[in-house]
Amino acid sequence: MNTPLLALVVVLAATGGCSTDSHVYRDQPLVAKVETGMNKDQVQQIGGKPLTITERTVVPGTCFDYKLTQAGQQKPYNISFDDRGKVDHKSFMTCAEWSHAQQKAREPSRSTGGGGY
Repeated sequence: MNTPLLALVVVLAATGGCSTDSHVYRDQPLVAKVETGMNKDQVQQIGGKPLTITERTVVPGTCFDYKLTQAGQQKPYNISFDDRGKVDHKSFMTCAEWSHAQQKAREPSRSTGGGGY
């Protein structure tokens, strides 16, 4: 696994509450039905028009912001598309937060260590 991808996985794992959100919102159509590889039209057929559509800043592509509502509570949810217009990520954060996570994952590690290698 390459370092930027590993760092991204760590950042995503560190974003608290995701498993709880998945459980609470699992029956929402965007959560339950949108799958990796779907195109933008398929996503909009499931979830309707997004609140915002932004161009990704770190990795080429587009991101849709939605707001999920369950039991009177609202939660941000994004669906991100690669440069071919196919879903490559979805999560309980805004597109801006996802972009920030991607940026952090690409930054070089600040620990230069002296691990005795």
